[in-house]
Amino acid sequence: MFKQNSVIPLKAGIRYKFFYKDLINWYAKHKRDLPWRRTNDPYKIWISEIMLQQTTVATVVAFYEKWIRLFPTVHDLARAPLQAVLKQWQGLGYYNRARNLHQAARILIKEHNGVLPQDRQAISSLPGFGPYTTGSVLSIAYDMPLTIIDANVRRVVMRLLGLSGEADTKKDPGINEFLLKVLPAKKAGDFNQALMELGALVCRAKGPLCLSCPVGKYCRAFKNGRQEIIPRPKKRIIKNVHAVIAVIKKRNRYFIQKRPSRGLLADLWEFPGGKIEAGETKKNALARELREELGAGLVSSKYLFDVKHFYTQFKVHLSVFSCTLSNEPKVGPARQWVSFKGLARYPMPSGSVKIIEKLASFK
Repeated sequence: MFKQNSVIPLKAGIRYKFFYKDLINWYAKHKRDLPWRRTNDPYKIWISEIMLQQTTVATVVAFYEKWIRLFPTVHDLARAPLQAVLKQWQGLGYYNRARNLHQAARILIKEHNGVLPQDRQAISSLPGFGPYTTGSVLSIAYDMPLTIIDANVRRVVMRLLGLSGEADTKKDPGINEFLLKVLPAKKAGDFNQALMELGALVCRAKGPLCLSCPVGKYCRAFKNGRQEIIPRPKKRIIKNVHAVIAVIKKRNRYFIQKRPSRGLLADLWEFPGGKIEAGETKKNALARELREELGAGLVSSKYLFDVKHFYTQFKVHLSVFSCTLSNEPKVGPARQWVSFKGLARYPMPSGSVKIIEKLASFK
């Protein structure tokens, strides 16, 4: 247990060495047993780091283990069709991560013999490799002395240094300056993981466990009793989006279409429909969307149910209707009639998955 008056200033030079030793020793004893920590394979470490962005560890474990069974190597991922990759990503969200993985895997096969290069410039040129991914993969897989900053690291260091304000990227230059001072020449991967683990298990966003912290004696926020207000919570503005969805059925088959390859939820499949414009009724919006998307008139519609789904910055309210059209929509590579059972083969946004689950009760 650390007393408040035992806090050691972080400017104390030689104390930096003690800081990272205390942290790494704690990590060795308390780190969670996670599947990607049982391997030195750079490919598997890369997959885990991409999955863990914007997603909780508890959610990632099952997705990671299934992914590795289906795509155990870079070669397997590169050979897989994009639709198969997106399907396995379904439920993790932020689908651009999956597209970048697939594209980067193909580049690795073509230009690097299927091996993640041990070169910062080369690896950072791959799709999806920003500063965080580059630093995390190279430090963990190859023990290169590179810093990383994620939400956990940002919060931990802000408290250590007593930095007030929101935990935004404006703080990162100062945070990185500190990390460069404490980063060890060896075991950089363990050090980076230890910082993230500390943020997840001890230096939590709410209710930090300061008396259990292995580096609490260095923490200025703890010394000054400010750990609960550093960093300041971000203001989240959630937008409500209302949309109508058309379920079109023909001889036990359902009509679905693929979204464009660019933009929100790119390359995923969904039922026709779209946002309700200002001043529109739901049925007017439905008729307009079907006319614009399929070139078909709405003959009749029957309300089925509503579905709600939360995304990062907005909440979607989907009103679902069974529809009869004046003419049959044309099929093609991006438009298909699919059996109810066959719908499970197509990668879809979470809102569409909820619609399918509810449709099951109508069968």
